[in-house]
Order: sequence, then structure tokens, then C-alpha cells
Amino acid sequence: MRVKTTIDLFEYWNRIRGHDVAPLRSQVEPTDLRQILSSVFLLETSETGRVAFRLAGTRICDLFGRDLRGAPFSELWAHGSDDIEHTAAGVMAHAIPALLNATGFTAAGHSACFEIVLLPLRSEDSECDKLLGAIAPAVAVSWLEVVPLQFLAVDRSRLLHERLGGEEKRKDAELENEHALYVRRPSIADTMRRVMSDLLAERDVSAVSIRHNRVRA
Repeated sequence: MRVKTTIDLFEYWNRIRGHDVAPLRSQVEPTDLRQILSSVFLLETSETGRVAFRLAGTRICDLFGRDLRGAPFSELWAHGSDDIEHTAAGVMAHAIPALLNATGFTAAGHSACFEIVLLPLRSEDSECDKLLGAIAPAVAVSWLEVVPLQFLAVDRSRLLHERLGGEEKRKDAELENEHALYVRRPSIADTMRRVMSDLLAERDVSAVSIRHNRVRA
């Protein structure tokens, strides 16, 4: 991790979990994250079985030009819903955080690099059924939050088990062959097809109005 927002969230998550594999959802205090709250999101499995946004910070909603509450996480990604769904489900199932490096694209041809961290959260019955996360640009660019992103494309994904230490290291061998935890990088052709599809679909659509969805306790 190289971006302060994702580093801060990971360190907070790691601190409040103590000796548990993941902290309880009830342990997360929004006031503790006030400096980065606008870039934080919470995912959960919806009634339809999709991993969807339960909450999304205002900066994330501004990045995509819409309210993301209830939207499937996979809608933000360029190539196939199955890969990103498997990644999110794998983080919950194995209770090991993951880091995604991605490039965001706009319909106008802008692009920017982002870091996204996915951190498992437990419910009261000790099952990891939610994900705490953050998305942050790798470098500041002037057009972000003015020109909305159309989608993200994964450049790299990896587990963060080496940062956990202690008992979690015993899982390394088990995870070496767990392909569902890694997102396949889309080809240039995949990305261009998605760009052209979005441009054609939006040709007769009016500009999207930006709505805000604040993260709440």
C-alpha cells in the first residue's frame, strides 16, 4: 500500500481486531475515521446474493457521479461480475484483507490510478459477512469528482496476509491455490469494448446528477 487513505484504514482495522481474525462491525466507529470517511465504503451480501454497497462516502459517490447505496460492487468494474464477486466473497470467507490496484476511466478518455482495500468484518455470530473498504486516487488529478468515472479496471490484486503476522501465516499454503481471491486483469480489447458500450448507451441520456450518500454509524 502506498496511499495514505488505504494505509490508515488498514492500520485502524488491524488495531481494533486485536487477536481476532477480523473486528466486529460494531467495533467500527465512524468518528475514528473522520479524516478519511468520505473515501470509505461498506459492502454486504444483498438479498439477491450480490455483494453490494450498504454505505458509500461522499467522495466515492462523487467519483462515479451517483448514489451507490444498494448498487452491486461489480457494477463499477470493466470486466465481468464473477471475478470481482469471487474476490469480495473470498475476502469474507477467508477473513484475509485484499488490496486492488486499479485504473479508473471516464467516457471522455480521462484515466487515473486508484488503490482499493477490502477488509473483512464479523457479525455478532462471528461470521465474516461484511467488508469495510476505501478507494483513493494514487495521485491527485484536477478532473476527479468533476468528470465522473465510468468504470474501473484491475491492474493488480493481492492478499495482505503477510501484513497480519501471527497465527494468520498458517493460511499461506491454503491460499496459494485459491484462484477465486484474485481478479483477472481485463485485456485492452475488454476495456475498449466496455468504453464503446458505455458511450453508445449514453449517447441519448442526459447528464447524470451527482447525489451524496454519507457514511453513518
